[in-house]
Amino acid sequence: MQDEYRTVAREGVHEIEINRSRFLCALAPAATEREAQDFIARVRREHADATHNCTAYVIGADAAVQRASDDGEPGGTAGVPMLQMLLRRDVRYAVAVVTRYYGGVKLGAGGLIRAYGGAVGEALDALGTVTRRRFRIATVTVDHQRAGKVQNDLRATRRQVREVRYGEAVAIEIALPDADVEALRAWLADTTAGTAALDLGGEAYGPA
Repeated sequence: MQDEYRTVAREGVHEIEINRSRFLCALAPAATEREAQDFIARVRREHADATHNCTAYVIGADAAVQRASDDGEPGGTAGVPMLQMLLRRDVRYAVAVVTRYYGGVKLGAGGLIRAYGGAVGEALDALGTVTRRRFRIATVTVDHQRAGKVQNDLRATRRQVREVRYGEAVAIEIALPDADVEALRAWLADTTAGTAALDLGGEAYGPA
C-alpha cells in the first residue's frame, strides 16, 4: 500500500493555445470512478460544441483504476499522454478533461501528444497539488477526569484528533503514522497511569 500520494488541490480550468487551437484542461479531485465519470459528463455538456473532449483519470492510491479516451483524436495521441502526465506527476484520485477547439492547423501525432500532455501538466502547475499520507486510525479510551488533558496533549503534539465521543468513558479517535503507535502507547500508559486503552483500527489517507 502506498505511504502517500498527490492529488489535485482543487477543481479548476487552465487554457493554452497552440497553432490557433484552444486546449482547455479541466482538472478535479475524484474519490471514486463514478465521481470521475460524472465530472467528465458535466464538462462534455458544457463544451458540447467542442471538436474533442479527451479524458483521463486515475483512481486509487496505487493507481488501480486508469482510464483514458481520445474522443476522436488519432489513437494514443490524447487520452494516453494525459494519463501518462498524471502518473508521471504521481497524481491519484484525479480526473482531467482536455477540451479542444480546432483552430484550422493540423498538429500531427507528435504535436497532439505534446499538446494534450502539456495541457494537463500546465494545469497541474496552475491549480497545484496536495500530498495525502497514509495514517493508522486509533481510538484512545480514557476516563472523563483525564480526557481533557489527554486530548490537549494529543493536539499539542500535532496528532490528528478526528472525533471525540462521550459515553461512560471518552473515546478519542486519532490518526497517526504506524511508526508512532508504540511511542503513543508508552506515553499513554505513563500519562494516565495505565488507565487508558489504545485500540488500533484501519487505515486512511489524510493531509501530510
